[in-house]
Amino acid sequence: MLWRLVRVGFYMVAGLILCAVAFLAFVYLIGPPPMEGEENTEIFSKNETVIGVESGMENRNWVELDDMSEKVTAATVLIEDHHFYDHHGFDFIRIGGAIINNIRSGSLREGASTITQQLARNLYLTHEKTWIRKLKEAYYTVRLEMYYTKDEILEGYLNTIYYGHGAYGIEAASEYFFGKTQTNLSYAEAAMLVGIPKGPTYYSPFNNEENAEARKELILKRLWQEKIIDDATYHTAIRENLEYRTDRDGVHEEFAGHFQDMAVKEAAKILGVTEQLIRAGGYELYTTMDETVQEQVETAMKEIIPETTELESAVFSVDIHSGGVLALAGGRSYQTSEFNRVQHAFRMPGSSFKPFLYYAALENGFTSLTKLMSEPTTFRLGNGKVYEPGNFNHYYAYGPITLAEAIALSDNVYAVRTNLQLGVERFAQTAKVFGFEKELPAVPSLALGTASVTLEELVTAYGMLGNGGKELETYTIEKITDKNGRVLYERENESLQQVLNERTSFILTQLLAGIFEPKLNGYMPVTGSTISDQLTRIYAGKSGTTKADNWMIGYSPSIATGVWTGYDDHRDITAVQETTYAKEIWARVMEKAHEGEAQENFPMPNGVVGVPIDLETGLRATPYCGENLMMYFEKGTEPVDYCEPTIAPEPEDENPDDGLFKKWFDLLFE
Repeated sequence: MLWRLVRVGFYMVAGLILCAVAFLAFVYLIGPPPMEGEENTEIFSKNETVIGVESGMENRNWVELDDMSEKVTAATVLIEDHHFYDHHGFDFIRIGGAIINNIRSGSLREGASTITQQLARNLYLTHEKTWIRKLKEAYYTVRLEMYYTKDEILEGYLNTIYYGHGAYGIEAASEYFFGKTQTNLSYAEAAMLVGIPKGPTYYSPFNNEENAEARKELILKRLWQEKIIDDATYHTAIRENLEYRTDRDGVHEEFAGHFQDMAVKEAAKILGVTEQLIRAGGYELYTTMDETVQEQVETAMKEIIPETTELESAVFSVDIHSGGVLALAGGRSYQTSEFNRVQHAFRMPGSSFKPFLYYAALENGFTSLTKLMSEPTTFRLGNGKVYEPGNFNHYYAYGPITLAEAIALSDNVYAVRTNLQLGVERFAQTAKVFGFEKELPAVPSLALGTASVTLEELVTAYGMLGNGGKELETYTIEKITDKNGRVLYERENESLQQVLNERTSFILTQLLAGIFEPKLNGYMPVTGSTISDQLTRIYAGKSGTTKADNWMIGYSPSIATGVWTGYDDHRDITAVQETTYAKEIWARVMEKAHEGEAQENFPMPNGVVGVPIDLETGLRATPYCGENLMMYFEKGTEPVDYCEPTIAPEPEDENPDDGLFKKWFDLLFE
C-alpha cells in the first residue's frame, strides 16, 4: 500500500515537472512579448468623425534605465516590489500571505503583484480581479522574465506605467507635474510621482491632494527606514513644499476627454485587454457621441460658470431608447482633473430624487390630485425621535395641495408625508428598481434625497421614466475594428425589457412636465420657472438642491440629460447665482440637442385617460370654470364630477338661424 502511494506520488510529481517543462518550452518558442505599443488608436463620433487619437508608446518619452534618476528607481522598487531583483517574476512569500488572506475574506482584494506582474497586466491584460486573469498574468510574467533582464523590465515599467492626466512614463509625468525632467526631481517630488500609479484617480495631487501627500510621506518614510536616504535628507524631503507646474492649463484641452476615457474603458472590457493596450493598439473605436451635443455641453459650462470659481460641474446626456451616451463631461476641465464626476462622484440628489417616491405613490393609490397638507410639521417617528423637514425659503401653502402641485413646487413636507404614508421600506425597495447600486436607507429623509448617488444613475433612472418604463443600460461603444479594419465587436440592437409600469411612468412624466408650468400654483413660482422661457418644446424634469449640490435632471421623448454643480470638497454653495448654473446649462444642452428636430410627444399608453382639470377645485373642467390644465390618470381613477361655473355663460340667441341668415344677407350688399 505504501509503495503504491509512493509510486502515485512519483507519477504526479513527474507529471507536474513534464507540464512545467512543456509550458516553458512553449513560452520559449513563442518568443518575447512586445514591450511597447506600435499604433495609434482613433476614436470616432456616431457620425464617424475622429474626436480623439490615442498615441502609441513610441511617442511617450522613452528613457533608458541608465538615464533614470536613482531617486525614482529606488523609490519605485522599494514601494512596489522590494525583492524585485531577487525573484523570477513572483514573490511567493507575499503571494502565499495574500492567498491566505483572500481565502479568509472570500475575495481577491489583496494582491502581491511584482513589478513584472504589473507590467504584464498593464501591457496585455485587464485589471479585473478574476482567477482567469491571474493565470494569464502569470503566463505573461514568465514570458517577460524569460526574455528580458531585470533592468529591461524595470525600464519598461517606468516608461509605460500610467501617472494620470494623459502622462505615460516617468519622464512625461515629471514634465506634466513639475515642468522638469525626471533627472532633476527632488526626493519629495520623486516620492510623489512614484505614489501615483497605485491609483491615479486617488493619488494624483491634482485629484486628491490629501491622499497624495499621505502616500508621498509613506514612501519617504520607507526610504528612510531602509537607509536609502539619511536623516537629513528625510527631514528635508518631508518639509519640502512641492511647487507644481502652473501652466499645465495652457496645454491644449482634449475634446471630450472624460467621454474618451469612458469609451476606452468600455472597449478594454469588451475585448478583455488593458486600457493601455486599447490606447496604443491601433484600434478604431466607433462611439455613440453626438458632437453637436458634446460641443454644447463644453461651451455651456465655459460660458455659464465663471473661470474664477472653483465650483465644479458634470453633464451627462443619453438616448433613452438605446442607452447610447450622447455627451459626457466629468468636470469643467479634463486637463485639470481626469476624475469623472458623472460616474464616480456620489452626492446627495436632494429633490431630484422625489420622482422615484412619487412613482411608488402612484403605484400605491395616489393620483395627480391626491391632497396632503403643506405646512410646518413635526413628525414623531416610531423610535421616539422627531423629524422636522422644511420647505425652501420656508414657503408653505398652509393648506392641502395636490401631488401635481407638490411636484411643481417641490414641497418637502408633502414628500415626507407621502413616504411615511407609503412606508419607508416600500419606498426604498421601489427606488432600487431604478438601478441605484448603493444600499438606500429606509428612513423618512430618503424622500428628500439624502442618499448619495451618481449623476449617471440619476439620468439613467429618469430615462427609464421617459422611455415608458423599460430597462436602460448606458454605453459608448458601437463598434471596434483592429488596425486592418477587421470588425472585432459590433453592438447588437436588443429590445429593452419592461421593468416599470408603463402607465405610471407616463402619468409621472406628465407631472414632471409641470415644473415648467407657471399656472399650476399662484402662491410661489414652480421650480422650473427660471428657464421655462428658454424652452421651446415638451420636457419633463426635476431640480434638486442641497447645501452643497445643485441638480437639474430632465428628458424629452428621446433624450435624458442631467447636470450637477457643486464643490469637490462639499463646501456649501453660498452665492445665489451659483444655484442657477445647473438649470441654465441643462436648458442650453437640451435645446441644442433638439435643434431642427420635429416636435415630439410622449406616447400615451392604453389604460390612461387625459382629463382637463379645474385648478381651483380639482374637478373636471368646463368652459365656464377658471383656469384648467390637462392631467392624466389611470383609467377609472379620474374625477367624475364637474366644477361649478364661475363665469356666466353668454345668453343664447333666441333665433340663431335668423341671425346667421341676416349676416349672410348683409354680406351680399357690402
